[in-house]
Amino acid sequence: MSHAGVITITTRATARQRPTTLPRHTAVAAGGSRAATRATYWRRRIAVVALAVALVLVMAQAGAALGGSLAAPERRPAGVATAAASTGSRSTVVRPGDSLWTVAGRLAPDAERRSVVDALAEARHGTVLVPGETIRWDA
Repeated sequence: MSHAGVITITTRATARQRPTTLPRHTAVAAGGSRAATRATYWRRRIAVVALAVALVLVMAQAGAALGGSLAAPERRPAGVATAAASTGSRSTVVRPGDSLWTVAGRLAPDAERRSVVDALAEARHGTVLVPGETIRWDA
């Protein structure tokens, strides 16, 4: 008569380690004998926040130095608009992606655009438009 049973073999590698009451000795890297306290973590957090604020301020200054927001229309004092209207001249600031055609449309919306484009091209002597450049049109 054969008995079918479960055979369990336990070796030293698979044996479960039993908890011990002896103190554990952990290796400490050189110079790392102090444990980090709550104050250490707070100082680190404050340093990270200060660094982030400084980075945002530097980026804002760089953005302002490079021309500010592209979403904002041209900025000029209120007196400039009234002076230009009284003399019959108009001016516009070239935006990124502008062509002579779009600039002509802003400078002289009531005039025939092709003639304004031709006059602008002749006055520029074939030079390309540069974003930030101001073009004045005296009608």
